[in-house]
Amino acid sequence: MVREERLDLVLVPLALAALLGYHLWLLYAILRHPARTVIGLNAIARKRWVAAMMANTERNGVLAVQTLRNNIMASTVLATTAITLVSVISVFIGVMSPASSSSSSKAPPRLVYGSKAGEVFAAKYLAVSLCFMLAFVCNVQAIRLYAHASFLLGGLPPGDETREEFAAYVARTVNRGSYAWSLGLRAFYVSLALFLWTFGPIPMLACSVLMCGLLYFLDTTSDHGHAHRQRGSSGKDSSAAA
Repeated sequence: MVREERLDLVLVPLALAALLGYHLWLLYAILRHPARTVIGLNAIARKRWVAAMMANTERNGVLAVQTLRNNIMASTVLATTAITLVSVISVFIGVMSPASSSSSSKAPPRLVYGSKAGEVFAAKYLAVSLCFMLAFVCNVQAIRLYAHASFLLGGLPPGDETREEFAAYVARTVNRGSYAWSLGLRAFYVSLALFLWTFGPIPMLACSVLMCGLLYFLDTTSDHGHAHRQRGSSGKDSSAAA
């Protein structure tokens, strides 16, 4: 049997490995099979959206700017929330750290297992704070990229020879902004598991496993294979009819 003080050394790495392994698999799926993931499909859709907006900037310019402004507002809310939570956690650590060392002799609830040392206490809240700082930085980057893309959408006059290359550059900028926003949102998801670590490694491990299962259903699309089979069958039918 593993002692309660050593549960953190066993269960916390397992929880982090589950989250890391899932996101490495997701990154591989996005790079190799983008149509099987929601992130990959959204990236393809944004490229088409940019091409449609830049095809007629006089008619679609206002719609494009409003869409990017909505994304900027969403990123601003997440960035403000992240930096506010970091400030609250910093104040909480400053207030609770002295008290935690004096009350460490009290018996904790039986649902909470793991090390009760002051160093581990500080490491738990430091991990949550770093996670929120990552969310803040990613959302700030998303704001920067979306704001830059709003200037680029009307950057070329009609009939320019480099219009297709420029549209591809604008699409990459918009997608990078979306990737930064998605990474910041993932940091919020991971912070939930790290926050449950303050109650013990067992809740953290359970939350990490459940989160991986939930994110799998949110990140993958089950309609791709069905649509691919439909395209294949329609192609066979058309060839047979010919």
